[in-house]
Amino acid sequence: MADLTDALGKLRTELGEAEDYLRIGEIRARLPQLETEMGRPDLWDDAERARAIQTEFTSVKDDTDLYARLESSIEDAELLFELGREEGDDESIAESEQLIESLTREFEQLELRALYTGEYDEGGAVCEIHSGAGGTDSQDWAQMLFEMYKRWADKRGFKTEVTEWQEGQEAGVTAVGFTIEGRHAYGMLQAERGVHRLVRISPFDSQARRHTAFASFSVWPEIPDAANQVDIDDKDLRVDVFRSSGAGGQHVNTTDSAVRITHLPTGIVTSCQNERSQHQNKERAMQMLSIQLVELERQKREDELAAEAGESKSTEWGSQIRSYVLQPYQQVKDERSGLTSGNPEGVLGGDVGPFMEAWLRWRRSSA
Repeated sequence: MADLTDALGKLRTELGEAEDYLRIGEIRARLPQLETEMGRPDLWDDAERARAIQTEFTSVKDDTDLYARLESSIEDAELLFELGREEGDDESIAESEQLIESLTREFEQLELRALYTGEYDEGGAVCEIHSGAGGTDSQDWAQMLFEMYKRWADKRGFKTEVTEWQEGQEAGVTAVGFTIEGRHAYGMLQAERGVHRLVRISPFDSQARRHTAFASFSVWPEIPDAANQVDIDDKDLRVDVFRSSGAGGQHVNTTDSAVRITHLPTGIVTSCQNERSQHQNKERAMQMLSIQLVELERQKREDELAAEAGESKSTEWGSQIRSYVLQPYQQVKDERSGLTSGNPEGVLGGDVGPFMEAWLRWRRSSA
C-alpha cells in the first residue's frame, strides 16, 4: 500500500505558496466591495470605470474560486488516503493517488502566476512586428510571426485585433500592429520582445537556396489610463492621413481614414487603420502613443536606478532571442532560456507557450 503522506504534505505547501502569490487574503477582502460596485444601477454611467470594475471582479472571482477548489480537492485526497489506510482499501488509495497526480500538474501550471511580477502583467498587450534583413523572405517571415501569435491567442481564447497592416512588396508585411486582449497576455508576450531569426529554403528563390530572414517583435502593456499619465504637446506631433490597406482596415481602400502619428521629440510612430473613422483612428493612435511614452519613462527610471547601483543592464531589443530553423534540420531554440523544440511546425502553429514559460522562469533565476 502506497504511503502518500509526503505527496499530500507537498500539496499543502504548494497551496500555501499559492495563497501568497494569488494574494488570497487581499482579494477575498476586495470581493464584497466589487460585488457592491457591480450591483450599482449607475455603474455603466462611466463606461471605462465599469469595464475596469468588471475585469477586476472577474479576475478576483476566478482566483478565489480556483483556490477554494484546490483546497477542497486536497482535502478530498487526504480523506481518501486516510480511509484507504484505515480500512485497507486499495481502491481509495488509488483514487487519492490519481487526485494527487492531477493536482500536482495543476500546481505546476499555476506556479507561473508567481512569475508575473510587473504592474501590468495581468492585462492585455499592444504589439508590433517589423520585417528586418532578408528582403522578401523577411516580410514573409514577419507575417508568419503574426500568424503564430494569433494562433497562440486563439488557442487561449484571447481576442486579437489588427490596428496596422503594411503590405510587403511581393509577399508578407513590412509591419503589422495588433492588440491581444486576455488575462496575462502582456505577462506572457513580454517574453517575445526582440529579434526572431528564420532559416529555411526560400520559396522566393528560383534556385531553392537556403536563406536567413529576421523580424522584430515589440510589445507594450495595455495601460487604460495612459493618457492621464503623460502630457503630450500637439506641437510635438506630426499627423499623417493615408488610405487603409490589407488585413488591417475595415474599409480597405475606400477612404483616407488611416492615421499615423509621429512624436517628434522621441521619434515614436504609432498608427491605426482599423476603426470606422479618421477621428477614431487618431484617438486609438494617440492612446498607443501614450502607452509607449509611459513605458519609455518607466524604462528610463529603471536604467537610471541600474546605473546608480553600478549594474550592467543589457537590452533584449535588437538582439537575436530565438532561431527557427526549417533547413537543413528542424529546430526552434531560444537563446536566453536555452529551451529547444524539434517541432517548428507546431511552434509556428501557435504552440509557443512553453518558450514564454521558460523565459519567465529564466528571468526569475537570472534576477
